Amino acid sequence: MRLGLAALLCFFSFVWPSDCAPPTCYSRAVSLSKEVMALLEKIHTYPRTKTCAEVLPVIFIDVHNSCITTKLRDFLYVVLNHPSPSCRERPRMVLLKRKIQNLYSIITRICYRDLVFFVDDCDAIDTGHSSPYFAEDRLQLLQEER
Repeated sequence: MRLGLAALLCFFSFVWPSDCAPPTCYSRAVSLSKEVMALLEKIHTYPRTKTCAEVLPVIFIDVHNSCITTKLRDFLYVVLNHPSPSCRERPRMVLLKRKIQNLYSIITRICYRDLVFFVDDCDAIDTGHSSPYFAEDRLQLLQEER
């Protein structure tokens, strides 16, 4: 019994330190954006909040898109000023509001110069489909390969 407990303790002592690096601004923004998207999916499918979700605009959060700050700000405005007072007080809607506020403050204030935006496609945040953008030199290389 003690040998099994010692082996288990030894196993967890090696596993635990492997994930002890502090989160960076980028990793926190990415993980929080995934949490917001998962919460939005729950709000859209849960029967009690489905009517509240009808007012919310469609958003696909991508922290690599330079339009994310304006889209998050607009989305946060809709969540804060929801037409139904009962929807504003629902726990999932309150949690959504907090997570969006946190993500917005991380992107605009805390990690202001740390995040790198690879895409400048505002339609991708609304539709979820990013159109590939090739720079002129990359496009020339693609044409030469054919």
